[in-house]
Amino acid sequence: MRVKVSNKQNGLTMVELMVALAIGSFLIIGAVQIYNQSRQAFVVNESIARVQETAQFAMDTLENDLRMASNWGRNSRALNIEGRSISAAGSETGTAVPNPMSLPAPPGCGADWSLNLSATVDGENNSYTMLCPAEGGAGAQPNSDVFTVRRASVNPVAPLDGQLQIQTTRIQGQLFADGNVPPDFSTAINPDTGEPESTTHNLVINTYYVAANSDLIPGSPALRRKSLGVGLAGPIIIDEEVAPGVENIQVQLGIDIDEDNTVDRYVNPGDPIYDPDDPGFIPGARVMTARVWLLVRGVTPEVGVQDNRDYEPGDVDLGVQNDSFRRMLVSKTILMRNART
Repeated sequence: MRVKVSNKQNGLTMVELMVALAIGSFLIIGAVQIYNQSRQAFVVNESIARVQETAQFAMDTLENDLRMASNWGRNSRALNIEGRSISAAGSETGTAVPNPMSLPAPPGCGADWSLNLSATVDGENNSYTMLCPAEGGAGAQPNSDVFTVRRASVNPVAPLDGQLQIQTTRIQGQLFADGNVPPDFSTAINPDTGEPESTTHNLVINTYYVAANSDLIPGSPALRRKSLGVGLAGPIIIDEEVAPGVENIQVQLGIDIDEDNTVDRYVNPGDPIYDPDDPGFIPGARVMTARVWLLVRGVTPEVGVQDNRDYEPGDVDLGVQNDSFRRMLVSKTILMRNART
């Protein structure tokens, strides 16, 4: 018996085709939505990471400098350094001597900026009033602190003509800038310890402030630093951008007033409690720690971001920004390693 085989093939009905198209459309829409959500999550995470990186870098820069405040090479007492500026309170004549050894101070910020070694950490509260102007084309950011750290370089260096340097032993020190080690300081090796009797270190002065406009990313504020450098004719001041996106910096200084190596109170920079020339000075007051706040924002506005937070770092109320910039407020308390007696 022969079986007849049909070669005729039946296609999809209209109903089946419509169902298949509907299912495929839903799958495509779902895939597109997942892609968009993943992309948005990536953009948000990338933005958060950039702000975090800026905050971390800026805080690390400040911390490394502040921790080494009061390091003067082989000792940690600025009052033992000859050639530093002498305040009226510390002068035998009762008159301030800004440059007793006529050292070549860099022009612009005044001799006291580079030679006032007794003020290892100092600053201005919510203002910028330095003699040398802020850089960045738009001046300093309002309602932001300014602070200066003075110290010596960590590692010994060779004497260099035109560089402000410090020669120190364990009990004394002297500033010089002509490349010649002061004659009162021996460069011999101690036979008991095998170490030099004195070492040469560069004088390090850094003033941190927030500029209203960044050189790298115009329209964004930036953390900047004025540093002591060396030029063809002697010491100079170098103003450099540290981190664009830093919008505000606040500092409070932890003061030990009874010489027990513990912080008794926190004050704003420029407080009279640690200024020997101010009637409110407390003899023996020393800066032990620094509490630092940084307000960091993204360098560009973001769609879907609305910053309605009221920021109150330190002693300032910055209010509600009401814009589309992503912000992060970070803080840290930094111990100054060389401040303890």
